[in-house]
Amino acid sequence: MARLVLDELSVSIDGAPIVKDLALAVEAGQVVGLIGPNGSGKTTALRCVYRALQPASGAVRIDGEELTRMPLRDSARVISALTQEGRADLDFTVEEVVALGRAPHLRGNQALSARERELCRQAMARMEVLHLAGRGVLSLSGGERQRVLVARALVQEPRVLVLDEPTNHLDLHHQIRLLSMLKGSGLSVLVTLHDLNLAASACDRLAVLSHGALVAYGPPAEVLTEELLREAFGVEASVVPHPLTGVPQVLYDLGTATTTKGNSK
Repeated sequence: MARLVLDELSVSIDGAPIVKDLALAVEAGQVVGLIGPNGSGKTTALRCVYRALQPASGAVRIDGEELTRMPLRDSARVISALTQEGRADLDFTVEEVVALGRAPHLRGNQALSARERELCRQAMARMEVLHLAGRGVLSLSGGERQRVLVARALVQEPRVLVLDEPTNHLDLHHQIRLLSMLKGSGLSVLVTLHDLNLAASACDRLAVLSHGALVAYGPPAEVLTEELLREAFGVEASVVPHPLTGVPQVLYDLGTATTTKGNSK
């Protein structure tokens, strides 16, 4: 496990500010959900964490060490990412795609050890794709591919797991299974989610972005308020405690969405 800190992170693209002085921490073993309207800067912030973007100012730190000072191979051993762009253009088998998660730990054409092959098998079983091991990924449904990519991320044995909309394409069973796994993984997790009820159930803390700025950060029960939903998301809704767990659940009133100002990308 590792402590992940976004330290006053700012990102501009083509001169336009996308993320503005974002400061938040993911403590070791904690699941933090990054939520907000489309275009609020969530994906841009995550790209800085897995080093697809260089921030204009501020820093990403892992256990106090600035990420850009780490060799790429070293940071790839610590941080594993599931991106929205994650896809397989070549028709590798499921087993081959999952095994790619070991790349940061291998040298050249080094073969997987028996332990690593077992690690791949366990990850596929965990994501319920073991029975697809010999199938080409291009023959799979969108949800099956998503589960394969999660298995690949787990095989990397990261200390920090970054996931951008991981429930995309997943049916309800697999959404709940994935988020339950993240909650019990012991990893430091930063995840973007659109389903606020699942986010409230799965995350220890929620960080709300609007127009590239952090507008709320804390436990779900403190963050998910009717006022925040109105101001950040432009919707009228009631927030009630879950009858079993007590975590906040959002009850939407269809037809009451209000017009919101344009957000950053």
